[in-house]
Amino acid sequence: MAKKKKQNSIWRTIKLFILFLFLSNLTYLVVCKWINPPITTIMIQSLIKGNGLKRTSISKAAMGKNIQLAVLSSEDQLFPNHNGFDFDAIQKAIQFNQKSDFKKIKGASTISQQTAKNVFLWNGRNWFRKGLEVYHTLLIEWIWGKKRILEVYLNIAEMGKGIFGIEAASQYYFKKRAIDLTKSEAAWIATILPNPIKYDLKNPSPQLTKKHLWILSQMNNLASDSDVNELISNQ
Repeated sequence: MAKKKKQNSIWRTIKLFILFLFLSNLTYLVVCKWINPPITTIMIQSLIKGNGLKRTSISKAAMGKNIQLAVLSSEDQLFPNHNGFDFDAIQKAIQFNQKSDFKKIKGASTISQQTAKNVFLWNGRNWFRKGLEVYHTLLIEWIWGKKRILEVYLNIAEMGKGIFGIEAASQYYFKKRAIDLTKSEAAWIATILPNPIKYDLKNPSPQLTKKHLWILSQMNNLASDSDVNELISNQ
């Protein structure tokens, strides 16, 4: 009987701990609708690796439209209209990865998924972390909304070694505020987003130059999209 009581007590403690984690996480998620995350696991990893941490949080209005348009063109053109997931891209990625030799893995994460991962989780490919990513993506889509997701993403995304957020990146690469970036400059920053540690914006490869031109062309195409214009507006 005493052993059973002890087991019940342990399970009750575990359940209470899980409930505490759930409520704490949900509270933090709701708070982040209005307050920028103070730090993320990716930023902590940057500090541990000795890469430093350069970051300046700014409002969506202070980012300007060019960088928002560039990131949408490069990372997630369907962002204004999907519910957090691009299922066509996921299917194509699955088919690609099944044929690949695993030296090159193709991803299909939307801006919403990247934001959820960067704010609440950590890098990794296991199914448990991916499940948590789906959960957080659905919640921020529902609670934050598209404009807030894009604002947070552009404030926390890694854009160089130890450089986080568009304001820090703009100052580092072009010695100017994010709002003053030209279309070409914004496109250059968007070009390195898939792997900002590997790609060198100050000495771009022919592949990066080609991608930069592609992003510029996509920006011109998206500029006339009413949903995109509504998203990047300051209203």
